[in-house]
Amino acid sequence: MEAYLDNSATTCVYQETADLVCDLMVNHYGNPSAMHQKGVEAEQYIRTAQETLAKILKVKEKEIFFTSGGTESDNWALVGTAMANKRTGNHIITSAIEHPAVSAPLAFLEEQGFRITRLPVNKEGLVDVNELEEAITPETILVSIMYVNNEIGAVEPIGEIGRRIKAKNPKTYFHVDAIQAFGKYRIYPKRMGIDMLAVSGHKIHGPKGSGFLYIDEKVKIRPLILGGGQQNGMRSGTDNVPGIAGLAKSAEIVYKHFDEQTAQMRACKHRLIEGLRELDDVVIHGMPEEEGAPQIVNASFLNVRSEVLLHTLEDRQIYVSAGSACSSHKRAGSPTLTAIGASKAEMESAVRFSFSEFTTLEQIDYTLDTLREVLPMLRRFTRK
Repeated sequence: MEAYLDNSATTCVYQETADLVCDLMVNHYGNPSAMHQKGVEAEQYIRTAQETLAKILKVKEKEIFFTSGGTESDNWALVGTAMANKRTGNHIITSAIEHPAVSAPLAFLEEQGFRITRLPVNKEGLVDVNELEEAITPETILVSIMYVNNEIGAVEPIGEIGRRIKAKNPKTYFHVDAIQAFGKYRIYPKRMGIDMLAVSGHKIHGPKGSGFLYIDEKVKIRPLILGGGQQNGMRSGTDNVPGIAGLAKSAEIVYKHFDEQTAQMRACKHRLIEGLRELDDVVIHGMPEEEGAPQIVNASFLNVRSEVLLHTLEDRQIYVSAGSACSSHKRAGSPTLTAIGASKAEMESAVRFSFSEFTTLEQIDYTLDTLREVLPMLRRFTRK
């Protein structure tokens, strides 16, 4: 049996989405900026995608901008907004557990003279909303907090944070990395005080290299990619029509079957956690089961290195992650696990399991049976 449990790294593409992408690449390949019929046909797919995504988020179509994925969306939101508003202030607030797509551009902005406040989190991975509110000053131009943490599945109180920000300083923009949240939660930026929202296609059964950034029409932001002036001059470059259409198609499918899909993921999460609790020397990280994200479980298997367990499971066609896929090749300890107070032993043995609607309870049972078999063997080997 194969059990793919690394869906937070990437998901398989829906067949309906793959068929659409293929058709566009082969038959409707016009440049959407061209004025002839082929171009007009291609442009219509972009407009339809904007309509689909705007309807899901309950925002305006003109507030949806397509990118190459979550990393570009986050970089644009942070750097573009900071550079456009640096005369207003130079203070930015974030959390200690952000994805590198947020933490790296903020480190860059810090080098440019911006002051970055990195809020700590509790053992469940949550920021203190009162502490965040206290950190906001007249100089604060931007707050960036992720919706769902990609490693432990912590779900930040985004709506409450948005309300606190606007009450303390209405001029402060609120950016949310929703890459692990879109498709798992119903997100309405206007109601939640979110000014910018980053989304990636390949986390929701869409094509890799696709994504979008929601930007409230009132946000003052600079483009990062200059050139032909596509997307109203906000993001130049020939539009990736197959990727854009595929992203929107997958989003449409996800939200059409939202309740059933999230219920399936929660059932798998429950089954896995119940099984892990029966095993010796296993530490489960993050929020209580029902409060955390439906698709992520992070657990440490003490006295077994993450990479060893990962490859042992891989030999049995079970695919998991030893941390974030974007940084799994780096030797430094996880910033998220460090921030929640995990020990060195816990960090060295942490494994992330992540589900999709296609994950089955049979796959979870197979994974648990395999863990029961291999953990005693691996621990005996480690002690030797």
